[in-house]
Amino acid sequence: MIYLDYSANTPVDARVLEQFCAVERRCIGNANSHHQAGSAAKAEIDAATIKIASLLGVQPAEIIYTSGASEANNFALKGLARLSRHAGRHIISTPLEHSSVSGTLTALQEQGYEIDLLNVKQDGTVDLEHLKDLLRPDTICIAITLVDSELGVVQPVQEIAAILKAYPHCHLHVDATQAVGKIPVSFEGVDTMSLTAHKFYGLNGIGLLIKRRNLALEPLIHGGESTTIYRSGTPTVALASSLACALDLAVTDLPGRVGHVAKLNAELRAALSTYPLVRINSPDHAIPHVLNLSVRNVKGTVFQRELDAKGVCVSVKSACSSDGLPSRAVFAVSRDRRNALSSWRISLSHLTTEDEIKAFLQAFDVCYRELTAVH
Repeated sequence: MIYLDYSANTPVDARVLEQFCAVERRCIGNANSHHQAGSAAKAEIDAATIKIASLLGVQPAEIIYTSGASEANNFALKGLARLSRHAGRHIISTPLEHSSVSGTLTALQEQGYEIDLLNVKQDGTVDLEHLKDLLRPDTICIAITLVDSELGVVQPVQEIAAILKAYPHCHLHVDATQAVGKIPVSFEGVDTMSLTAHKFYGLNGIGLLIKRRNLALEPLIHGGESTTIYRSGTPTVALASSLACALDLAVTDLPGRVGHVAKLNAELRAALSTYPLVRINSPDHAIPHVLNLSVRNVKGTVFQRELDAKGVCVSVKSACSSDGLPSRAVFAVSRDRRNALSSWRISLSHLTTEDEIKAFLQAFDVCYRELTAVH
């Protein structure tokens, strides 16, 4: 099997798994319990939180553990909407968001909130002039992905944060799920930010919501303080410790990992560009980990199935999106529905080898010739 779907899920790093197992065996107490075992567990999770905070440049009190980024996105957006409902009900987002953001916004729209989507320029970035036109005194939130999962475009979050300084009632939520471990991530100017460990070689089932200390969101889970008043329950000590380990490795190894992936990306772009019916949808300035392409007149789902039959794993849209619909991200940059329906995504890792790229290109060539011969 050739796995080229690292944006959907990454294999857990052996060091991360070892950390999880060691803490799980060592810390048998409930961190909320007032005895020696409980104190040991609390000390372990506190140490993990301090380490995570240092790596992300935030305060430990701003960290809320969640089951993943989807929960964090839901928590943030619903919480911000409720917090600011007396100031307004207008929210701005983009057509590039993960379904956990767009789905939450649809739910809020059904509750009476007004949702506007930013125009996306041909280079994949949002139109800041359109943002300025859409902003109103009753705008309470901007929800934007730092790196979108389908094209790999880095959005101008810091420029957006600067614009919002003139709108004190408007909060900025950033989905950093696809950014952590791929680019440097900053919380500066941001009110809430989501991420999840399984995108940077951590375990599934643990994520974070970073929340400014002065934001009093309604608790997601009521019934006790736990590690935070916002999400009650027995703390997942070993998972928190494993996330800290994965994040440390991702940040420390960032330059080397990116350099390797960039080399593979360049090889793929050069090889795929020789096929006349191939269109590369990811802009040149996208992160190298994501390469989105279309083969003219061949649906992305069809190409994916054929590659899968040959042992190659790629993705059509994000793993959490609905099947059978064109990619909203690709349509936003190409304005071509047929091209969006034909699009699919390769996502790379520092674990991807040169031999895997060669094998993929051989499989692609066979699929291309078979599937385009009928047109």
